[in-house]
Amino acid sequence: MMADWAHAEGWNPGLTDGQAFFAADPCGFLIGRLDGVPASCVSVVRYGSGFGFLGFYLTRPELRGQGYGSRIWATGTARLAGRNTGLDGVVEQQPNYRKSGFGQAWTNLRYEGLVPLDVAPPPGVTLADARTLPFGQVTAYDRRFFPAERDGFLAAWTTTPGRTALVALSEGEVRGLAVLRACRTSSRIGPLYAATPEIARALVSALAATDPSAPVAVDVPDVNPAAVRLAEELGLTPSFETARMYTGPAPDVDHSGLFGITSLELG
Repeated sequence: MMADWAHAEGWNPGLTDGQAFFAADPCGFLIGRLDGVPASCVSVVRYGSGFGFLGFYLTRPELRGQGYGSRIWATGTARLAGRNTGLDGVVEQQPNYRKSGFGQAWTNLRYEGLVPLDVAPPPGVTLADARTLPFGQVTAYDRRFFPAERDGFLAAWTTTPGRTALVALSEGEVRGLAVLRACRTSSRIGPLYAATPEIARALVSALAATDPSAPVAVDVPDVNPAAVRLAEELGLTPSFETARMYTGPAPDVDHSGLFGITSLELG
């Protein structure tokens, strides 16, 4: 139901995202009911002991402006009390998030379209199925770009049916990671991590080649100018905008290698 509501807002959730989301925090998805019928929802996922992420903040359109969203917001944020909490906020809600103590760290621009399918990786770099690597290598690489351990989520995110997960390897070291998942409209790539724009380009091309006729979408953080340039060079078009916001200081992650965030709902 939450995915259907998100789709109605134009967020284009993945067809099997829920399986990975549930693995991250089974108690992190809240529903507000009115006379027994779902009226609002929010996700408030806990990572580790000090980080959280808020998403899926929605109220049925015909019930908006009556306080139902505020009530589930209060319940959800109480679950994350004491944690540095992140969210990816749509433009119209950003003033409200600022009033609630969230500060903007960067802007995410969703770029969509068809991309070249014949881009080879740089010399010395090979692409491989991420599931063939020891899982510890994948999780250690993810921690460079995400502020908390999320092994359960990552295991499901890379292996759930309907996905392709690739790593870029050089001399046995992970130099890139990207996951493509089927969605309601454009297939989405996230995360997209890479040591260089050339590696990111090769990962996007290889993933897009799994369904050459289908457009892809990447939520690109403008805190990495090289990521924005790459999206434009690939011929992708901006279609949607959010702001990454935190209640505390922006976590210290490798922005230079962050070419696409994983998910608007879970970070």
